[in-house]
Amino acid sequence: MQTQLSQAHKWFKKNKWKAFPFQEKTWEHYLDGYSGLVNAPTGSGKTYSLVIPTLLEGLASKETKGLQMIWIAPIRALTKEIYGACTRAVEGLGLQWTVGIRSGDTSTSERSKQWKTPPQILITTPESLHVIMTKNNYSSFFSSLKTVVVDEWHELIGSKRGVQTELFISRCKGINPNVKIWGISATIGNMDEAFDVLLGMEKPVKTVFIKAEIEKNIEVKTLMPQKIESFPWAGHLGIRMLKEVVPVIRNSRTTLIFTNTRAQCEIWYQNLLEAEPDLAGQIAMHHGSISRELRDWVEDALYEARIKAVVCTSSLDLGVDFRPVESIVQIGSPKGVSRFVQRAGRSGHQPGATSKIYFVPTHSLELVEAAALKEAIELKTHESRIPYIRSFDVLAQYIMTLAVSEGLDPEKIYAEVIKTFCFSSITKQEWYQLIHYLEHGSQSLQAYDEYQKIGNDNGIYRASNRRVAQKHKLSIGTIMSDAMIQIKFVRGKRIGAVEEYFVSQLAPGDAFWFGGQALELVRVKGNEAQVKPARGDKKGKIPSYMGGRMSFSSEMSEVLRSKLYDYYRGEIRDEEMEKLVPLFDTQKKRSVLPSQDDFLIESFIDEDGHHIFLYPFEGRAVHEGIAALISSRIGREMPISFSIAMNDYGLELLSDRAINVEKWINHDIFSTTNLAQDIQTSLNAVELARRQFRDIAKISGLVFQGYPGKEKRDRYLQASTSMIFNVFREYEPENLLHQQAYEELMLFQLEEGRMRTALKRIQNQRLIYLRPEKISPFAFPIMVDRLRQKMSTERLKDRIERMKMEILK
Repeated sequence: MQTQLSQAHKWFKKNKWKAFPFQEKTWEHYLDGYSGLVNAPTGSGKTYSLVIPTLLEGLASKETKGLQMIWIAPIRALTKEIYGACTRAVEGLGLQWTVGIRSGDTSTSERSKQWKTPPQILITTPESLHVIMTKNNYSSFFSSLKTVVVDEWHELIGSKRGVQTELFISRCKGINPNVKIWGISATIGNMDEAFDVLLGMEKPVKTVFIKAEIEKNIEVKTLMPQKIESFPWAGHLGIRMLKEVVPVIRNSRTTLIFTNTRAQCEIWYQNLLEAEPDLAGQIAMHHGSISRELRDWVEDALYEARIKAVVCTSSLDLGVDFRPVESIVQIGSPKGVSRFVQRAGRSGHQPGATSKIYFVPTHSLELVEAAALKEAIELKTHESRIPYIRSFDVLAQYIMTLAVSEGLDPEKIYAEVIKTFCFSSITKQEWYQLIHYLEHGSQSLQAYDEYQKIGNDNGIYRASNRRVAQKHKLSIGTIMSDAMIQIKFVRGKRIGAVEEYFVSQLAPGDAFWFGGQALELVRVKGNEAQVKPARGDKKGKIPSYMGGRMSFSSEMSEVLRSKLYDYYRGEIRDEEMEKLVPLFDTQKKRSVLPSQDDFLIESFIDEDGHHIFLYPFEGRAVHEGIAALISSRIGREMPISFSIAMNDYGLELLSDRAINVEKWINHDIFSTTNLAQDIQTSLNAVELARRQFRDIAKISGLVFQGYPGKEKRDRYLQASTSMIFNVFREYEPENLLHQQAYEELMLFQLEEGRMRTALKRIQNQRLIYLRPEKISPFAFPIMVDRLRQKMSTERLKDRIERMKMEILK
């Protein structure tokens, strides 16, 4: 082994590098036959910790024909960087190996070439691996495989793409029991669980967890508004801070400006160009709806330092190495510590370098979040990623994948599947129930031929016909989004895609902004919106995207509450909190700033009705559940209805009639008794589960989304999935996919566990009832959020100014 390791050190020395202890430890364990998980910060050389020993193993082996290593990356942009690192190492160590990339962008000819002559290292995505498994003789393709590396495992574990990865690994182990499984992960709150999910329920004999003892230096600076008194108390765009952001761009070699939504990305790009016209040609935009060609151009320009700044979304979140990037700007709160740290790591992406990130508040209370983020980083706080369990939709897709190719041996594959973390609890009865669905169409759909997708061929299940197989190959994947309309110029050049509901609001001749361009809609043809450049200084809409509102993580909520209590204790230590003292003083004057032992309940009357405000400081998602729960429990005792609004700090119940707040909003109303049942009743769980079922139906193949270029419209798919859900609900409620919709609803959308924890905390606090004469600063942004849903922009602007004037009198 020492001879092999000396070759690695020699190459490192030639490049004027020095191996980190965690890299050396990984090399040694890998070469000793271990599987494991590497936990290291971004920019620390994680890639070489596993590429190097794979190549050293290859140098010592006489058998290196065929596929030797699969490197799974969650995003396509990352595959390019991994490819570069692997290629350099292959050449540096003198191997005659080839490195290939297989993703949705890989040409048909390149895929064919890879199939006939596999590269020794294949860099790919979970979806592409499952597509490969639809080919006959796929097991021979993977038979020479020695190692599977899962990069950015912390990103995959909390998604159904992680389940796809688990299933692929289980099949690899079935083909070659000696295959080594390795993962690379940033730090998350449940590292032990991440280790278990990756390696499965029946772990290899030799396993190891390797943590890099490298402290990543992160420098966080908050860009402060000049006057907090005139800074917005509500909002999410942050355009008022544009003048403070411009010097960061000009003083840095390259800057990434992260926004939380694609609409915000478009707005910031447009406003930057209007405010600083000389930056035209020096700044760009990057988000998931822009065409692949445009994104590739932006990424190449970043690599080569040809642009000063890129306004982007999470499309550039993960470990892509853009060395010229010196500074990161975060517009608005990312709502989670890990996401903020991940984005900070896009700068200083080299071992030992400091990552520099600027926080830009979009409204006053986000300064509290800035202070909370700083403290969370100092305390090394990290969110957990909850792994999916019993994802029968992904399992149904997997069964079809195997049936399409070499056929499904049910006993053999069941034995592999139950060794995964996700499916360790499924019974053989449930396994064959799922197979029965695919063979006969389940109890309630068996009269329809389209649901009879597989047949039993002497104990092996195979696809019923070629048409079924083709439809399945086009449907592989677990990333679901609303129906997208392709945006193309009349003469054919594709610009990107927007959601169908946005295009439905436009008429021919209407102008809108997309990809940094002013466009005019000419016509909608099928799933294409044909456009031309808008003439003159046309003001147009900017596409907004469904699901743009994020909620606090539980870890973020806890640190934020601690920061608010600092004011109460008179222990303000942060510049951000110092800046907010005038706002806190106003809150204290109008109402009260609660202590750690208090729970504040405000109520007052105005022209809109009777308002009740509560402040759990637990995040939007939890507040939505608590608001619905309280209104439902009160509604069972008296005839009353409430309008509900919420943000990350609190919630509002608005009614047209008065109630005795002290009588009804008491400790009993926060009881966790019968919580699951009450949540489902209060939130109309049937409708929410029906929405959850849409993705389950698509993933499992219950509905076909259409052929390329002829995708089915969103309204058709919604109607189809709703019809199937209703059939299951009425005639087959025990259906596994139907039950899965409710389980996912409670665990991921309504966060029942987190809501239960919040309610128990409130039950142990002292309830403080106040009736402020005027709306308080804490209540203001919640009310604005409600008004935004029902008022035009101009009317809302006038109303907000009037409300602020009333408060400041």
